Amino acid sequence: MPTPIRKSLMLLAGLLGFSCTQYGQLDYVCRLPGGVNEASGMVTYNGQTIWVIEDGSNPDKIREVDTTGNLLREYEVKDARNKDWEALTTDTLGRLYIGDFGNNLNSRDDLVIYRLPDPRQEPGDKIDAEAIRFSYPDQKHFPPEKNARFFDAEGFFHLDGHLYIITKNRARPFNGMATIYRVPDEPGEYKAELVTRIFICGDRRGCQVTDAALSPSGNRLALLGYGFIWVYDSFGTTGFAGTPRKFSLESNTQLEGICFVDETEVYLTDEKSVGRGGNIYRYSLPLP
Repeated sequence: MPTPIRKSLMLLAGLLGFSCTQYGQLDYVCRLPGGVNEASGMVTYNGQTIWVIEDGSNPDKIREVDTTGNLLREYEVKDARNKDWEALTTDTLGRLYIGDFGNNLNSRDDLVIYRLPDPRQEPGDKIDAEAIRFSYPDQKHFPPEKNARFFDAEGFFHLDGHLYIITKNRARPFNGMATIYRVPDEPGEYKAELVTRIFICGDRRGCQVTDAALSPSGNRLALLGYGFIWVYDSFGTTGFAGTPRKFSLESNTQLEGICFVDETEVYLTDEKSVGRGGNIYRYSLPLP
């Protein structure tokens, strides 16, 4: 029978092991503010504060938080409904885009991206939204058969007047592929253009893309999965034809958001679940 001292040491070892498994290679920054359970999408303009959204069934709001976990500002997004907000990105003018394209069952025919003005310049507590509505050119059934469920998405980025959407593969059997589509960044209704398909890896849990971010220079693209990041180091010249490097974060929480602080540093967030997660982290991407 373990002595009280041995019990204490076992408990301490368990807690240390849990902490290492939870954070892994990530540097803990802070907890998300009370009332915010996750950040399904995130961007930063200056590295000092982070704008976040939550996914479906949560408020139609964007929120600004600092790196000590304080809620600084929040705006209700007018003329928009959070059916399943999954990603945030910005353009060179500072405009903010919300990807309402979460589609777990692959049954949605109302996919939309909301374009907002630069929230740093907005007074009051409400912000306008313009709709960029789109559909996938190769989806014919809602939902399709289970082996063809390639139409969920949780990540996108802005580049040269277009929004590039990276899908989250929900097909069974899982084949490790992600599809990239693009739509113009102007309000309207579009049939998305299929850009390419890329192979991520064969593990269903680790190889579903949960977010994406483009570095300030446009030269590094990061794709986030559960516990992994894939980085295209020369995206500005080779695009998706390049070979990404894969980094294991050694974390077992549900990572949902990523954004670049500069060319090498990223912020990440995870979903709060069973007493874990709901945090903001920092990670330094190794240079090639």
